[in-house]
Amino acid sequence: MTTEQAIAQDIEAKVRHTQEREAAGNSKFGFIVFLLSESVIFLSFFTGYIIYKTQTPNWYPPGVTGLEIRDPAINTVVLVSSSFVIYIAERFLHDKKLWGFRLFLIATMAMGGYFLYGQAVEWSSLPFTYQSGLFGGLFYLLTGFHGLHVFSGIVLQAVMLGRSLFPGNYDNGYFGVEATSLFWHFVDVIWIILFGLLYLWQ
Repeated sequence: MTTEQAIAQDIEAKVRHTQEREAAGNSKFGFIVFLLSESVIFLSFFTGYIIYKTQTPNWYPPGVTGLEIRDPAINTVVLVSSSFVIYIAERFLHDKKLWGFRLFLIATMAMGGYFLYGQAVEWSSLPFTYQSGLFGGLFYLLTGFHGLHVFSGIVLQAVMLGRSLFPGNYDNGYFGVEATSLFWHFVDVIWIILFGLLYLWQ
């Protein structure tokens, strides 16, 4: 290899590295904007719920005095704990231990699935529907919209798990896993706020 060829290859490698770094930076910026937009949507829902609750005399539907808290509290513990589980999965991937990454990612998905199952059971036993006044409509809107995010997080985790089955996919970085993990933490934080508004503030 001549000196000119070596210089050309070195320049090409530096350009490629710069392009990859810029692409990663753009992806991170775009994902942050996405989470901010999601935060604004949830914030508007929270604000509406608080305003209606404080200004509506007959807040609960007829015959309803509040929500049962035990099972939702268990679901909350499971979902919040899953944030620690997906963090462990991410650390295993950082250490190049795919077996641990897959194991803890599957555990996170299972915990998310348990949460959705618990929510479905709760919905089926509630003495009111989404048509039962402001409270009924807002309750199903808030929990349903959050449940959709939980389901989306599980789908993203399944995609990340599938990618780990192909050799070399995570050799040069794993922004997709980092973004999925951050999205899951976001979903958990939103639920903590929702749990406080819907179940603790009665």
